[in-house]
Amino acid sequence: MTALRQRAAGATRRRTAGPARRSNGVTGAAWTVLAWLAGLLFFLPVLWMVLTGFKREVDAASNPPSWFFTPVLDGYRQVFDRDITPYLLNSAMASLLSTLLVLLLATPAAYALSIRPVAKWRDVLFFFISTKMLPVVAALLPIYLLVKELGMLDNIWTMVVLYTAMNLPLAVWMMRSFLLEVPPALIEAAAMDGANLFVTIRRILLPIVAPGLAATALICFIFSWNEFFFAVNLTATRAGTSPIFLVGFITSEGLFLARLCAAATIVSLPVVLAGWIAQKQLVRGLSMGAVK
Repeated sequence: MTALRQRAAGATRRRTAGPARRSNGVTGAAWTVLAWLAGLLFFLPVLWMVLTGFKREVDAASNPPSWFFTPVLDGYRQVFDRDITPYLLNSAMASLLSTLLVLLLATPAAYALSIRPVAKWRDVLFFFISTKMLPVVAALLPIYLLVKELGMLDNIWTMVVLYTAMNLPLAVWMMRSFLLEVPPALIEAAAMDGANLFVTIRRILLPIVAPGLAATALICFIFSWNEFFFAVNLTATRAGTSPIFLVGFITSEGLFLARLCAAATIVSLPVVLAGWIAQKQLVRGLSMGAVK
């Protein structure tokens, strides 16, 4: 009788497992289609920008928009005729150096706020994030007067310092969440083996939080590359960044949309390529600490 009951229970489970698997498959397919639709929706403006860069100015400014057109390279020729290279180099220098400084400063600060928390660490964290609550326009005047007094207007090092200060609070919060995932036993074992703080951070912590470090670096790089407000008010010709180059195409005469989209496509390529290359580290880093 026991064997009969077990066979009957197994048959019942097999009968109910089939519909359950089919239901899960349909649900998974629906979520996949929804994810693709959402991705295409977000990608549509980028695609439209790229396509507009290959249009003539008349086609780009037409209303309603022209979906079928003959591709031309006039917009890209005008972009390179205006020498975009110095602006791209300025953006690359300011973004890369500020990101490096942010990581060098944020990692030990996050260590002091997570693994070895200092006194009143909650107040310190709030102080960091409160600096992001101040509108940038409210700080522009004192920053401008200070930079002018120091003779640092239109200087790329001014932008490096400002971008570092701009991204540091966010990097500290992100790195702290990543460091909280490190098992305390590893830190204690390293201390028992005689490792000092520098060795512990370099050989124990950084390999573990490398995806989070990559995610933090990429986000800081993107924010620095796209920054416009400080650049348009504190730079001119020598330290102008790529967003300043884009503004030069906007004129009151009109018919500038095609070459503006061509320039925006070129300016967007570095961050798009960086995100594509580091997408695995970015996803893994941003998901650290999400599931306990």
